[in-house]
Amino acid sequence: MSDQHDPEFESPFNKLPVVVIILFLIIAGIELTLTAGEAGLVGGPQAIGWRLGLVRDWGFSGDLFDAMLAQGYWAPEHLARFVTYPFIHLSFTHALIATVLMLALGKMAAEVMGQLAMLALFVLSGIGGALAYALFLNDPVWLVGAYPSVYGLIGGYSFLLWRKLGANGGQQLQAFTLIAMLMGLQLVWSLFTSVGYGWVAELSGFVCGFVISFVCAPGEWARILQRLRQR
Repeated sequence: MSDQHDPEFESPFNKLPVVVIILFLIIAGIELTLTAGEAGLVGGPQAIGWRLGLVRDWGFSGDLFDAMLAQGYWAPEHLARFVTYPFIHLSFTHALIATVLMLALGKMAAEVMGQLAMLALFVLSGIGGALAYALFLNDPVWLVGAYPSVYGLIGGYSFLLWRKLGANGGQQLQAFTLIAMLMGLQLVWSLFTSVGYGWVAELSGFVCGFVISFVCAPGEWARILQRLRQR
């Protein structure tokens, strides 16, 4: 009889940090429910409108943000959209790609920086991406999907590589190869189809993730305190 602890039968979830598993389960759970509803497996005829309803109720709207800014009233239910929109996607494929990237990059960030730091990167980069989307654009299209948050994790990865290259005397610009490649692919793809302005939120999420890593990355907070004491 096989040992129940045999690595051959070990669940892949055992190798993932808890915070990454939780984020995965939330995103996957929502998407699988919506996909099942659209396929007629659950919810009846009204399930077809579930996705649109979630986008309307929990997605991020630049127009809503502009209205709050103009009125000076920050409704809690609309502020919550900064945090909830990354968990809603436009299709199964849209969610699948975001989830795969989140699992890979989230695992790396959580193992190197810690789980709380990884969660901070994910959430704050999503907020920063949405804020930039609202402030820099006047686009009525609703912002949904985990991509700005995932790009924040790419920012964290780029920071770690940037720091490592600097310590080893390497060319630090190489740390930005991944984001340059992704933005290049977006540009090429835009030649064949309309990609919208979601890339503004994604690029802003990357910048937020990179900047936040100055505090979240191992040893960086101690360096900041040391520099402040020296002054």
